[in-house]
Amino acid sequence: MELTEQEFLQKIAQHKGILYKVSRMYFEDASDREDLVQEIILQLWKSLKSFQGKSQFSSWMYRVALNTAIVFFKKEKRKPDGYAMPEHVQLVQEDYSSEKDEQLEIFYKAVQQLNKIEKALIFQFIEGFSGEEMAKNLGMSPVNVRVKLNRTKQKLKEIIKTQHHGF
Repeated sequence: MELTEQEFLQKIAQHKGILYKVSRMYFEDASDREDLVQEIILQLWKSLKSFQGKSQFSSWMYRVALNTAIVFFKKEKRKPDGYAMPEHVQLVQEDYSSEKDEQLEIFYKAVQQLNKIEKALIFQFIEGFSGEEMAKNLGMSPVNVRVKLNRTKQKLKEIIKTQHHGF
């Protein structure tokens, strides 16, 4: 399945929440989140030919976004490798008001203390992915996903309980 450049941009705009959720799960700093969103869009553009339409675009986008987030800062260079994106790609700015929900902030700060795989598991759990989908996305067995997810949820509860005295 081939998408035109315009269709690609429309799909990105339609599912932009994925970009912000993934970046928020991995980074607290706004500039780091923005860098990650840009890197995810670049990786989506570069790997567009691999999207065959066998799954929903959003599912494919989740996989690319999570994989990009997991390896993002492991690279020596943080800048794209010269691959040209369409000139008219416009990133939507993250819209956070000064009236942030305190519980959401506590949750995100706690999630940032998890390791990369734990973050990916929690993110996919929140998004309603099945155990089989999570296993496929992360290259794990469904049994391993269930075990790790339960341990991660317990770890997250302990982090929140310890740092915020019961939330």
